[in-house]
Amino acid sequence: MKYGVVTFPGTNSDQDLIHALGTLLGQPVVPLWHKDTDVQGCDVIFLSGGFSYGDYLRSGAIARFSPIMQAVAAHAQRGGYVIGICNGFQILTEAGLLPGALLHNHTTTFVCDSVYLRPATRNSLLTRALDGQPLRIVIAHGEGNYFAPQDTLKELQDKDQILFQYCDASGNLTPEANPNGSLLNIAGIMNAGRNVYGMMPHPERCADPLLGNADGLRILQSLVGAVTA
Repeated sequence: MKYGVVTFPGTNSDQDLIHALGTLLGQPVVPLWHKDTDVQGCDVIFLSGGFSYGDYLRSGAIARFSPIMQAVAAHAQRGGYVIGICNGFQILTEAGLLPGALLHNHTTTFVCDSVYLRPATRNSLLTRALDGQPLRIVIAHGEGNYFAPQDTLKELQDKDQILFQYCDASGNLTPEANPNGSLLNIAGIMNAGRNVYGMMPHPERCADPLLGNADGLRILQSLVGAVTA
């Protein structure tokens, strides 16, 4: 399996992902530029976090028109795996590859912190190998407040498409544990085909044991184990 990491102008987590996937997990990784027109044979495409150009209009609203996104959409339609983290999640919703939208945090401020999240399902590449215990993962965003109409939320619940939810250290879903006001404490979702994923927390930023927290590596290990099985 080959992994592609897309960089947009303003992206700042691409090297973290390349380090986690390539150095820590020993996987082949290809850097992709937003003006590329193909995914260079990659099996799993990551849209990494940061600040894509045009975010002053709406996060991801302009980046979704980058040439690479047409290739990413075609890859997803063929059943290929696509994972958006933070700004990448925003871009996927803007491109219509995931339902809903990411609004301004309910605090109206940028939030940079470590939070707890728990897998909402085991039926996904990113959670298959997890034991259901809360993970401490880094967040850094100003527009992470997940919103969707009630019928979409019900469909996400009924079809088991909620990926992660914000929780407290004991795994309880509480308003206090929700850092941005997301409906249902949603921290990540997937599409109905279970091949397109979006999450706001940054597993790649807490993947190296040298940082004192490698909970994020468990999420990436689950992915690598699932796609290579």
